[in-house]
Amino acid sequence: MITITRVKQAANTFIKVLRYGKDDVQTSEPVLPHGIDSKPVKEDLAVHSDTSNSDTTVILGYIKKFTNTKTGETRIYSTDEDGAEQFEILLTDDGDCIFNGGSDNAVRYSELNIAFNELKEDFNSLVLTYRGHIHITTATVGPTAVPGVIAPTTSGGTESTANIALAKIGEILVP
Repeated sequence: MITITRVKQAANTFIKVLRYGKDDVQTSEPVLPHGIDSKPVKEDLAVHSDTSNSDTTVILGYIKKFTNTKTGETRIYSTDEDGAEQFEILLTDDGDCIFNGGSDNAVRYSELNIAFNELKEDFNSLVLTYRGHIHITTATVGPTAVPGVIAPTTSGGTESTANIALAKIGEILVP
């Protein structure tokens, strides 16, 4: 027999279930896929079932009031104790993975690092070239300019020591 019940309170690995009124409270084990650990919030609607062992009942899943996915999509989310969503990962039907609404972009760090280092090398090359250029000073004697001393520039510029290594998120890998 499968019944729809209200979750009373989440606790360790058992769920207290209010079945047919205040006097019919039962503790049931949630059935979850391997590798997924989650606890419902108070007042979630659950699908509850007996098992072949008369002393054991299970929670098979929870009934969502609404869904935020289209056909073929998968969404993983967390909530606070009141059920307000806090974070989501959406796997879309066109192959995108969107974290928490997608207000920013992830990057391919290796490609970004290559481009960044090329830009840094180009900048440093310009600094070195600038340091090596020379100026011919002139002095004005009356109405004519007289060539003076040939000298390298006195202002040198500074090579970049920028580094983006701290921007790398090593726990998220892409092909």
